[in-house]
Amino acid sequence: MSGVRLTIEGTVAELWLDNPAKLNCFTVEMLGQLSAHLEGIEADPAIRVVVLIGTGERAFCTGADINGWGDLSPADFARNWVRGGHRIFDRLARLAKPTIAALNGHAFGGGLELAAACDLRVMTPKATIALPEAGVGIVPGWSGTQRLGRLIPEPMLKEMALFGRRIGADRALACGFVAEVAEDARAAAFAIAERLTALSPRATEINKAMIHAGRGEDPAAMIEALGSAAIAASADRDEGVAAFRAKRAPEFPGT
Repeated sequence: MSGVRLTIEGTVAELWLDNPAKLNCFTVEMLGQLSAHLEGIEADPAIRVVVLIGTGERAFCTGADINGWGDLSPADFARNWVRGGHRIFDRLARLAKPTIAALNGHAFGGGLELAAACDLRVMTPKATIALPEAGVGIVPGWSGTQRLGRLIPEPMLKEMALFGRRIGADRALACGFVAEVAEDARAAAFAIAERLTALSPRATEINKAMIHAGRGEDPAAMIEALGSAAIAASADRDEGVAAFRAKRAPEFPGT
């Protein structure tokens, strides 16, 4: 039975795309499970970093299961499948905790879009990335032409989306899409995660928010989150809350 499994090892949460019979392609149920896991991870202060990986050795994720969307009406396809998946991938991209995609195998279509929503990617030498949607008469729907387009050169994006070409690990590394090529992608991801545990959790979170705001990843929410974090640590905020509870006029110190 397919699913998205969550395991926790110390401060690292690992999300396993577990549908090996279909090369870990996404089903409707898997999207829902991913969303639920992300909600729990966000709320757990003990988790410092998230690693995503596919079950088996052949694929990280080969996209969306055509049986999940092939019979949908045009309205349902656009409204529920595409927009619903987009919201979940956006949630992953905007997770406060750092995320690493361990591309232990091929990442096609939605699988590549999932990897693009992570902060960092490592990849095995034999893995490839691709956007094969045009081969079945559709287009990337989970930010393959948008978020991915900010991470790789436009000619490479067009090679995949327009011409159906697969890109190997060496080119993905050369353009900066992946941080490292390693025989054991999971071990490489955990080594990176281990180094992160020596860093300040708050500084890491705020760094991520500032970078995302600067590159256009939901800048309004990021800017307001940063401003709210700053004001929450102020004496003015403490005085405002105290005055409200005491039903008196506040005397803001301005600090």
